[in-house]
Amino acid sequence: MIQNDTIIALATPAGVGAISIIRLSGEKSIEIVAAFFSPVKKGKLLAQQKSHTLHLGHIVRDNVIIDQVLVSIFKNPNSYTGENVVEISCHGSSFIQQEILQLFLSNGCRMADNGEFTMRAFLNGKMDLSQAEAVADVIASNSAASHQVAIQQMRGGITNELQELRAQLLDFAALIELELDFSGEDVEFADRTKFKQLVATISSVLKRLIDSFAFGNAMKNGIPVAIIGEPNVGKSTLLNALLNEEKAIVSDIAGTTRDAIEDEVIMEGVAFRFIDTAGIRKTKDVVENIGIKKAYEKAENAQLIIFLINAEKFAQDPEAFLSEINVISNRFPHKRVLTIANKIDKISKEKLAELTSKVSDLILLSAKQKIGIDALKEELMALVNTGALSNNETIVTNSRHFEALTQALESIESVKNGIALDISSDLFAIDIRECLRHLGNITGEYDVDKDILGHIFGNFCIGK
Repeated sequence: MIQNDTIIALATPAGVGAISIIRLSGEKSIEIVAAFFSPVKKGKLLAQQKSHTLHLGHIVRDNVIIDQVLVSIFKNPNSYTGENVVEISCHGSSFIQQEILQLFLSNGCRMADNGEFTMRAFLNGKMDLSQAEAVADVIASNSAASHQVAIQQMRGGITNELQELRAQLLDFAALIELELDFSGEDVEFADRTKFKQLVATISSVLKRLIDSFAFGNAMKNGIPVAIIGEPNVGKSTLLNALLNEEKAIVSDIAGTTRDAIEDEVIMEGVAFRFIDTAGIRKTKDVVENIGIKKAYEKAENAQLIIFLINAEKFAQDPEAFLSEINVISNRFPHKRVLTIANKIDKISKEKLAELTSKVSDLILLSAKQKIGIDALKEELMALVNTGALSNNETIVTNSRHFEALTQALESIESVKNGIALDISSDLFAIDIRECLRHLGNITGEYDVDKDILGHIFGNFCIGK
């Protein structure tokens, strides 16, 4: 929390590269760099240069040049952290990086903690807490969808969503508190009709944001899709076809896959995490039974389930497979299950027509021949509600925000019930304050415990 010192860190990944950037932040950062910077173009001292300017020169120690560098100056308050910031672009040699870091660490700087630059930006009012957390999400984004959600958050999506409602609730809270001061006068300063409308609106917004978390979390971490079915039905072949590489071992021997195999595919900017599981069957093999148990667990935790069946066997005994489809549907009643008939290249067109007449939404493919893979991908994309992304709606991806919103909703529902029962204002005034506290904790507009800040920014990389 100490902000009167100067911090330094490597802002680019460690290791050898063409260019590395070393960042300093603090009141004396320009002064510290200036003591060891020799500009190519002589003129004003570095501290006298304008903000947001670049300067070519050398970092020099004891008249020995360490490297030719480009120094960027950002003066407070118009910088990322709100303090004086200097960024030194040097050559990407690990030796040069360490020489420059050690030079400044020996002359007034200390090594920055994880996320300390962004923490200082938050503490100096350059961004709210939800925007600060989004910085880490932007860095970690690995797909267009996760990137879009993180950028929307960093631009203040959830803040803008809640700011006006929170301000209105604060106004009503003040009036309710005023009523408590005049409790003996039996007066009402807060218009109960408008207050009911506001509470209903806040409740609706909170429910929508809470409901968006499942989708947002999937966009951020990848949508988990479990592939389940009997042994030798082609699950591993399907995984390889989707990944377009030989990730899983494929064999005619039943029970080859004993453990879950996972990998990710990005389709149209959305990350899908496919999980190949052990074949489901009755067996006395102890190890295989462990794999089957894990297959059910993976399916339970997945957002989508692909239930793969053998088209050849289905054609021979359709009633048995219809029964098996019902078993899977009943086992996972709250999951979206895609039923796929594999190995269609081994049966006639007449049999295919018979199969589709038995199961209306059956997907046909041959994983080995890669027939129907594109159709499956289209079906998967159709199941992902990307409308919220294209409409630029606020989507919650952070579990801390989800928890705070859930607690805020509980408090506002208590207020709603209190109004409906016409109870005394002093009884639901506490719930109003609780709701405001939970909403404020999302953006840091309330008293945020320093341990919480440490936990949040501790997950950042050091140079950010």
